[in-house]
Amino acid sequence: MLPTDAALVLFSGGQDSTTCLAWALARYSRVETIGFAYGQRHAVELTMRPTVIDAIRAQSSAWDSRLGPDHMIDLSLIAAISDTALTQNVEIAMQENGLPNTFVPGRNLLFMTVAATLAYRRGLTVLVGGMCETDFSGYPDCRDDTMKALQVTLNLGMASRLRVETPLMWLDKSATWELAQELGGAALVELIRTGTHTCYLGERGVLHDWGYGCGNCPACTLRARGYRQFAAAPA
Repeated sequence: MLPTDAALVLFSGGQDSTTCLAWALARYSRVETIGFAYGQRHAVELTMRPTVIDAIRAQSSAWDSRLGPDHMIDLSLIAAISDTALTQNVEIAMQENGLPNTFVPGRNLLFMTVAATLAYRRGLTVLVGGMCETDFSGYPDCRDDTMKALQVTLNLGMASRLRVETPLMWLDKSATWELAQELGGAALVELIRTGTHTCYLGERGVLHDWGYGCGNCPACTLRARGYRQFAAAPA
């Protein structure tokens, strides 16, 4: 029996969020997705989202029956008030505060707050996000403490009982590929490899062994290293 809880997955169309979507579909009888257009430099991920969702539906009749509507939200105000390498055409670099300039301040906080608002209206009780602090770029809004504090804040502010789930929080990228294989076998791994988009520069001209991307940005570096470790592991 699946839990009666219904989940809303923060779905960008990338590797992590696609793995989280499969994770939710394996656990909950009703799942919806939410995505955000925030003026991101790699807006190609928005183009890939519906294709990946359709492919997820085709993976399993059970997943197809559980997967409900997709919601796209305009959060372009983020680009208007931020100055980062994900919202501006500038070179990716480290900043004096020790964070890369790909960090978009407040992004995940806004994402979760908007998702919670939609979940409240839709009667969804679980928010699922791909945040991770094991194999990431050091973003403070990806950390476990941040997500736990945000869950408390959202529930206090809305008098609700929402639960924030972050199934990738303690997984490195190799383990994330492995989780995808456990959830959907080789077919899901191949969908993630060829269908999802992670590259910060929005590059989809070359298909590498680990997927499309520039091969040099932090997102590509993590994804490639994780895939190669996963592929080299004994069966």
